[in-house]
Amino acid sequence: MADRLQKKVGIVTCSGEELAEGTVSRLAALKVLENLRPDDTVTICLPLFLAGGEGDRAFAKFYPTITIDGCYKRCAYRGTEKYSNTPAASIVISELAAEHQLENIEGKRQLNAAGLMAVDLAAEKTAEQVDALLGKHWSRREGAFAQENSKAEESRQVTATCSCGSGIPVQKFEIDGRQVEILALPLLFKSFYEQTARPSEDTLKQLMAEVRVYNEIEPEQEAQLQQKISQAYQDYWMDNERKKREQN
Repeated sequence: MADRLQKKVGIVTCSGEELAEGTVSRLAALKVLENLRPDDTVTICLPLFLAGGEGDRAFAKFYPTITIDGCYKRCAYRGTEKYSNTPAASIVISELAAEHQLENIEGKRQLNAAGLMAVDLAAEKTAEQVDALLGKHWSRREGAFAQENSKAEESRQVTATCSCGSGIPVQKFEIDGRQVEILALPLLFKSFYEQTARPSEDTLKQLMAEVRVYNEIEPEQEAQLQQKISQAYQDYWMDNERKKREQN
């Protein structure tokens, strides 16, 4: 199905530069993204997210996110919660430092010893949260992740995703000789189907309202696009109903 792709975890970090803890949060995220869990994580740019980046907001809407904030203000957490969805996990560097009795984290450009230790602690904690969210288990005997079950492996099939790099699946339509990508449509279809929203005029209105949250639709394309989305959802519904009957 079109909505099957490798599940990943988004990481949103503090963008504040006035505190050393902000630097710690960004370096910790970088360590997770590049070294600890590169295949399981993607970064979400907080300024772009707050400015209305469709790809980033869509990812945080449909997939789990971890926010790493420098201080009690928790700007990354609050921004993610306000504009998309409640983060699955939250790490606050100042709280983590107090928990491990790390004092005097300093250095906005070059961290001191306490700051570097905080980076390692935050990165390890973030990696643990990623594993928990993805249902992975580390095998000390094997020195690797335990083999995932077949259902989890099946869900890792990669499909066409957004060109913005968010990893969100898209559905493509041809309108007036041009190919138009609709971001997150496969996931919206799945969500509506699970809510037993049968194809209807009212369902189409609700579906189009959700589509506009993540996509800019050109006025001259709207009528054709709406017709194609309506037909695509009807096909999706009927295909899933047929599969359900075959299983019973």
